[in-house]
Amino acid sequence: MERRTIGAGALATGAVGLGCMPMSWSYSGSRQRGEESLRAVHRALDLGSTLLDTADMYGPFTNELLVGRVLKERRGDAFVSTKVGLLVGEQHIVANGRPGYVRRACDASLRRLQTDVIDLYQLHRADPEVPVEETWGAMAELVRAGKVRALGLCAVGARGGRRSGARLHDATIRQLQRVQQVFPVSAVEAELSVWSPESLDALLPWCAARGVGFLAAMPLGNGFLTGTLTPGEGFEPDDMRARHPRFTAEMMAANQPIVAGLRRVARRHGDHVTAAQVALAWVLAQGPHVLPVPGAKRERWVTENAAAAALRLTPDDLAEVAALPGAMGSWD
Repeated sequence: MERRTIGAGALATGAVGLGCMPMSWSYSGSRQRGEESLRAVHRALDLGSTLLDTADMYGPFTNELLVGRVLKERRGDAFVSTKVGLLVGEQHIVANGRPGYVRRACDASLRRLQTDVIDLYQLHRADPEVPVEETWGAMAELVRAGKVRALGLCAVGARGGRRSGARLHDATIRQLQRVQQVFPVSAVEAELSVWSPESLDALLPWCAARGVGFLAAMPLGNGFLTGTLTPGEGFEPDDMRARHPRFTAEMMAANQPIVAGLRRVARRHGDHVTAAQVALAWVLAQGPHVLPVPGAKRERWVTENAAAAALRLTPDDLAEVAALPGAMGSWD
């Protein structure tokens, strides 16, 4: 697989990563099977999808434990990204950016991941009660201690930015400008897909101008862009899509032209090419510093996603994708 680099440190990883969250968090709990997920992670590494993206809050903690079972055998094959800054309660999630907590959380993640170093340590969300510079300074200390190789920042939640009337990623860029004064940012993780292209406006150019890697979260639109979801089929109560305004039966039906357009492009590249692969190839085409991190928990989907790294969209393909209708049912 093609290799891409993250940040000024030129940390190399496969062009298509693996989002591990669906294996134990946010998606249908009845479909989460540990052994099946382990096989998926091994398959990803076999195919060169070396970036494994997890977080201590996923589960919570169980996702890191699962990834750690693979790392115990194959640490040298993997690029490990995990996150800090969010605590999961019974019915809520809160931020904690206190330096002491950051140090303890890192040590706990290292134990769960069964490794002595984290390749990319990301701040999941800034704590409104703690200056972000203090949190970032504690994370920088972890780099100097040899526990972490590089630091990243996850974009501020989309809904809040839209309600305020500001551009979607203004708050994230302000945070980036602040923490960059403390210690270099190597990567930013934010949603980017055919049906959520907002990062192209300001956040992606900000990263490109500074040599910062961009991890494209949800590049398959939470599964919608694969074309495998049936409108009206419904989701289990613990599945985040059950509460997402783009996943009502009405909105899923209304957004089918997006999937149809991806399928048209796919057919031009052969019967074996899928809408999901076109969606990932579109993300890859947004710049050499962009790495899609599709979530998956089955070998089949991991294999299909990895193959997208070899798909080269033509200018006509990209123009056709750009002309697809915007998604309906957004947070606006």
